[in-house]
Amino acid sequence: MANSRSGDSMTERIVRVLDTFSTDRTLQTASQISRRSGLPSSTAHRIVDDLVTVGLLERDDDHRVRLGLRLWELALRGSTALRLRQAALVQMQAVQELVREHTQLAVLEQDEALFLERLSHPDAGANITRIAGRLPLHASSSGLVLLAYAPDEVRERVLGGQLRALTPETVTDAAELRRLLAEVRRAGHVVAPGTVETVSTGVAVPIRDADEVIAALSVVLPREARPDAAISALHRAARRIEASLGRSLP
Repeated sequence: MANSRSGDSMTERIVRVLDTFSTDRTLQTASQISRRSGLPSSTAHRIVDDLVTVGLLERDDDHRVRLGLRLWELALRGSTALRLRQAALVQMQAVQELVREHTQLAVLEQDEALFLERLSHPDAGANITRIAGRLPLHASSSGLVLLAYAPDEVRERVLGGQLRALTPETVTDAAELRRLLAEVRRAGHVVAPGTVETVSTGVAVPIRDADEVIAALSVVLPREARPDAAISALHRAARRIEASLGRSLP
């Protein structure tokens, strides 16, 4: 792919355009995309037109664009994330029937917890997580599990970076976080009260494929709820998901 004057390849510029979309920002004009991506207006408009032509973006009657079905279709073809979600969904439903709050599935992606699925009861308490949304590894129960079992270089990069507090109870001291991660590995789960929202407690366990942790299964409970039953249900579900993955993943 040809480089721009700034040194960006065409692929990098396309990714910058697509990265301007989020779960909260699903419709944009080309001018807004230009501003948010940092691309020149003419470049952003040209890339948007090209992506609309091939179906990766769709344009509405007001000339705003959204992510297209073609992008969704391509993302799902042969996706390990899709197979993981399919293997996990039945067991997530079983956990959700017990907790009747929020049950979530997350993977490690670019030093963040990326959520592939979330089941929520209509009367459940607070939860800021969304499908295809992200949370910092150090601040969420899923993230803490993923960070505890991450490769050493990932863990050191996160611990050496900025550890932003989402609430007063988010652990932001690297030494304290190291001790917490060691405890997660020892116990095989984490209970994280108030780290994302002060009114909630996150509980998470690892999901393994062979000896590698590939995902975290979690629930979000009201702060006052006891986590014991949820911990048992999550471990039971994780074992069953792992058995299913062993049969379905190459």
